[in-house]
Amino acid sequence: MNRYKTLLAIQHKVIADDLRSDDFDYLLPGELIASRPSSHRDSSRMMIVDRGSRTISSGMFAEFADFIGQGDLVVLNDTKVVPSRFFSDDGKIELLRMEEPEPLLWRCMVRPGKKMRLGNTVVIAGVTGTVEKILEEGERMVRFTQAIDIESCGQLALPHYMNREPGEEDRERYQTVYARQPGAIAAPTAGLHFTTGLLEQLPHAFLTLHVGAGTFQPVRSARITDHKMHSEHFHLSPGTADAINSCQRVVSVGTTVTRTLEHLARCPGGKIRPGSGETDIFIYPGFEFRCTGALLTNFHLPKSTLFMLVCALAGTELMREAYSRAIAENFRFYSYGDCMLIV
Repeated sequence: MNRYKTLLAIQHKVIADDLRSDDFDYLLPGELIASRPSSHRDSSRMMIVDRGSRTISSGMFAEFADFIGQGDLVVLNDTKVVPSRFFSDDGKIELLRMEEPEPLLWRCMVRPGKKMRLGNTVVIAGVTGTVEKILEEGERMVRFTQAIDIESCGQLALPHYMNREPGEEDRERYQTVYARQPGAIAAPTAGLHFTTGLLEQLPHAFLTLHVGAGTFQPVRSARITDHKMHSEHFHLSPGTADAINSCQRVVSVGTTVTRTLEHLARCPGGKIRPGSGETDIFIYPGFEFRCTGALLTNFHLPKSTLFMLVCALAGTELMREAYSRAIAENFRFYSYGDCMLIV
């Protein structure tokens, strides 16, 4: 068995070494980018990709429950998006708060960087912060003199492709109905389609992965193996672990759930174990899935790690065909867009 796993690892590396980020590029008409949510959460369209028959069909998300059978478990990410975008009181400096590793200390992205050199200060809502450290990737560690009310002082960090400022409707719609664990910068967008009523019809369980800003970043290196994957914090409860280990098929809602489960599936013992930690797992074609049986996901950006993940699950050729068809049929793309069910 160890020799078999070693051969698989070698095969995966050989495949990956041949993969280029350009292999996962595609052209998307700008008018198909959804900058606003649909009128109702469950009114989105849903493309169904069947890996076994290699067929692609179109339906509505309201039919999602029809694809959930006996023994299935729908696993969702209950992270809650928090306001993460802040501006200095003079309006000259913008901060994207990534996390607060300890009280009053923010790890954040800033612009312009020249105004946030080591020792420089910034004032937000009357509270002064000082740059204590500049990290390797250019992020700053900023220590504030007192706590800042992020709900009243911050804005949602909507994806750049929406090309607009957040509005009141985003406070509710850029959040799943089951969000309960604060910490995400971006929403786990496959979950945005669910209503409370639909969820009550489904066998389901939750895990938490706090989605970071890196989820929107394209792979800029020519070879995908040269890409440095961002790390995100996760938590899986004992109840969810037991439910996963006893079900017949896991239906992952979103790539964040898939990444968490596949990370945990690589732990010794072969079973999903509860716990908390960090994952920077990078899933691309050639990857051996050990937990994910089906995946509900939105349509992802070209050359993104998320598009590479769905290509790994369904096959790049089939996924390219599905995306081409989605463009031809005017599906809505990205965070507020329509969805795809890979079975």
